Amino acid sequence: MTAAALTEALRPGAVRSVFQPIVELDTGRVVAYEALARGPQGPLERPDLLFAAAREAGRLAELDELCRAAAFRGAVEQGLLAPLTVFVNVEPEVLDSAPLDDLLAIVDAAPRDLRVVLEITERALAQRPAELLRTVERVRHLGWGVAVDDVGADSLSLAFLPLLSPDVIKLDLRLVQERPGPAIAEIMNAVNAHAERTGALVLAEGIETDEHLATALALGATLGQGWLFGRPGPGAAEGVAAGELTLPGASSVAPSDDSPFGCLPDGAPLRRSAKSLLIELSKQLEREAMRLGETCVVAATFQEARHFTPATALRYRDLVERTGFVCALGEDLPVEPLPGLRGAALAPEDPVRGEWDLVVLGPHFSAALLARDLGDDGPDLERTFEYGLTYDREAVTRAAHALLTRVAPRRAAPVRAAAAAPSPAAAGPAEPARAVTGHDVLSRALAATTSGVTISDLRLPDQPLVYVNEAFEQLAGLPRADVLGRNCRFLQGPDTDPAAIARMRDAIARGAEFRETVRNHRGPERTPWWNEIHLAPVRDAEGAVVQYIGVQHDVTARVEAERALLQERDRNQTCLARIQELAYTDPLTGLPNRRRLEEQVEAAIWDARAGRDTLALLFVDLDGFKTVNDRLGHAAGDELLQLVARTLRGRLRRGDLLARLGGDEFLVALLGLDPATAADEARRVADELARAVWTPVELSGVKVTVGASVGLGVYPTDGEDFPSLLHSADLDMYAAKPVRA
Repeated sequence: MTAAALTEALRPGAVRSVFQPIVELDTGRVVAYEALARGPQGPLERPDLLFAAAREAGRLAELDELCRAAAFRGAVEQGLLAPLTVFVNVEPEVLDSAPLDDLLAIVDAAPRDLRVVLEITERALAQRPAELLRTVERVRHLGWGVAVDDVGADSLSLAFLPLLSPDVIKLDLRLVQERPGPAIAEIMNAVNAHAERTGALVLAEGIETDEHLATALALGATLGQGWLFGRPGPGAAEGVAAGELTLPGASSVAPSDDSPFGCLPDGAPLRRSAKSLLIELSKQLEREAMRLGETCVVAATFQEARHFTPATALRYRDLVERTGFVCALGEDLPVEPLPGLRGAALAPEDPVRGEWDLVVLGPHFSAALLARDLGDDGPDLERTFEYGLTYDREAVTRAAHALLTRVAPRRAAPVRAAAAAPSPAAAGPAEPARAVTGHDVLSRALAATTSGVTISDLRLPDQPLVYVNEAFEQLAGLPRADVLGRNCRFLQGPDTDPAAIARMRDAIARGAEFRETVRNHRGPERTPWWNEIHLAPVRDAEGAVVQYIGVQHDVTARVEAERALLQERDRNQTCLARIQELAYTDPLTGLPNRRRLEEQVEAAIWDARAGRDTLALLFVDLDGFKTVNDRLGHAAGDELLQLVARTLRGRLRRGDLLARLGGDEFLVALLGLDPATAADEARRVADELARAVWTPVELSGVKVTVGASVGLGVYPTDGEDFPSLLHSADLDMYAAKPVRA
């Protein structure tokens, strides 16, 4: 039935397009339409089912070409011509077979006033970067615009923005439909930075309410798309003013297929070094890449496979786990030197074969180490290279482009009907699809288990659920009919940890198992609960991941009990911290006490012994304080001590130390002094502090004035430890006191 339906769908003219308006948010005018494919009426009318059937039958490229032809034909027939623009999608899986051979034929046949923007989805970025970059060049050569779709659904799209330089950035609908959080802030920070640099337009998808519209505007979008502006239809929306979409005219990165080393900016300084230094410079850039995280692209060359050592493999395993995209090129290197690490074998005559290159490119950082082998003989670590280190973003982007255009496509086994592959059309609410279970006994076991069991299909758009058991229905608080065909993200909410979700997506992208406990929400009322998830990949005969089986448990009681214990522990730690604070702090002034200052000064003395700086200790004793205390009372005396503490603190540098010794005595430590001038500088500060304390203050309506005698001791002249410095400063202070009658 499906084979016959697919043959019918792929006959000329059977695939049609509907068009959804794209609106200029500040004027409300429709400036473009996105062409959305539909199959002929019947079992394959839905695009997800149509594309899944074509993919399984190995006819995806044929379908993709028919969809584009239907989009252009429909746009012309419906009069969606200039000043309007038509957005058309390209299926990423067809890019490796003579990318978009039909484009020239379409351009020749289309009217000149047909304006086109080609949309590229995230899935094309990591799978076929070389083909993708060449396709972008070809599209721009035709005079068309380029859009990147679903930006923000995965961090990888942010990493590739500098390389693609799209005219339009289409934000994933969750950015306007979900509550803002750290992940959305990171995405918008990167998107707006790129838009500011390049002039790219930001388009928000999924605008269905006025609240969504307000969020889109706040995120910086100038274009919008969604049901608030109109659902897909056969042609132009009625009764809506049309406008013109002005693209920024961004150009793709200038190709540099010859050599990343040739991408160094004119006048960049070139140095010579042994390979040993290049290794350390490379490690530093690798550490920077890991700090940047999932929005970072890393591209490296190793000349020959033998240079990709076990130690290198360990470093690049970490890079693969913590960054967005990593590739390594070299003679005889395999397509995938490590799981998740993209590779390519360089021909001996390839100019990159003679280079040592490492490129790190992210939304806010760019750096490249580009070196050329000078052909020395001798030990490997002593071979010399001519190299340049550049942070010029344009040069780094060109170098990254040169390397990524050499990356081999990721091996993808042909998708076929696997024993564990449920049909989304067959997986109904009554029972699990037979393709899932294989045996009725397994079907009954899955239905009876108290663990929630799900199966999602990675071969279908958005990886929908194609099987759930009764236990999962209870966990989700929704009937099977309401969850089948949806991505399991419907369980998430504003308080679901974005980092946990990022780890889950990363594991799925790598085809790895995943275990974590996350905050989910149940039913229409969105009751929160804690879900302990275990995801396991299902592979076909060729080893390709086609599905994920998920097992879920409600562990809310356990998590809440653990949290109660943690809160009790935190309270205890807070009490201990408070006790320790009291042990080191003067309760009246809030300053450190002598015990704390002594520890800090001893540490500074150790630093002074090893370095070129020195320090001085000042002893401050108030003159006339007892008179004020006896005359106005202890409360006034305490207030005066607090005022003096603030006065002293305000006259010191940020790094200097101040403590209360006791009574009316204070200690000051001046750090980082030049030994040649330390005594003079300490005396200057002592005099300044004495003058500052002398300033009259008002206590209980009475103006009072106290003085200060300040003595000092300088390390190492006056002492080599805290007690001897304190003794010297104490003696000097008494020598400075005014003579008493």
